[in-house]
Amino acid sequence: MRCDYCYNRDIVFGRGELSLQDALAWLTQRQGLLDGVVLSGGEATRYPHLATFAHAIKTLGFKIKLDTNGTNPDAIATLIERELIDYVALDYKAPEYKYKTITHHNTMLPFYQSLELLIRANVSFEVRTTLHADLLDEDDINMMIQDLHVKGYRGTYYLQHFLYDENTIGKLTHPKHLFDTSRVHQLLPIQYRN
Repeated sequence: MRCDYCYNRDIVFGRGELSLQDALAWLTQRQGLLDGVVLSGGEATRYPHLATFAHAIKTLGFKIKLDTNGTNPDAIATLIERELIDYVALDYKAPEYKYKTITHHNTMLPFYQSLELLIRANVSFEVRTTLHADLLDEDDINMMIQDLHVKGYRGTYYLQHFLYDENTIGKLTHPKHLFDTSRVHQLLPIQYRN
């Protein structure tokens, strides 16, 4: 994906590298100081040795949170089956009619498969959306809330406001439009994050 609001451009475009050994050495030095590790990205599930890495992290005694866009449901299923993750934050990028515009990615099917997997699984998770009011309006968010409700999601839906960073992939500025929270449907518990 190449979401315009993404601030991790170096990771998305494959710049920078840290070996598995270096990452584990760094974590080993922080045992007893940190409680958990967040596997994020870009997209963490694209890493071909993610389950091996997660197992090594768990062996060190850390809890693991996975931040994912849901494009690799098989990798998520493997992590759940092997009990290698404690929490998942699933990014619901946009309603289907705006998905390609927002993500520059062709299909939502893997996201829906990941959502259904997480709804059925015995792992704590949340669904969240980054909100830039020039990209997603109240009708879009309401469509997503309706979709989540129909699919059986009953957790809190987090709307995290876009935070300006000059290094975003799409070079976005602050939204010109204001998002009217009073127009958001309350089919699910909603929480706003800055």
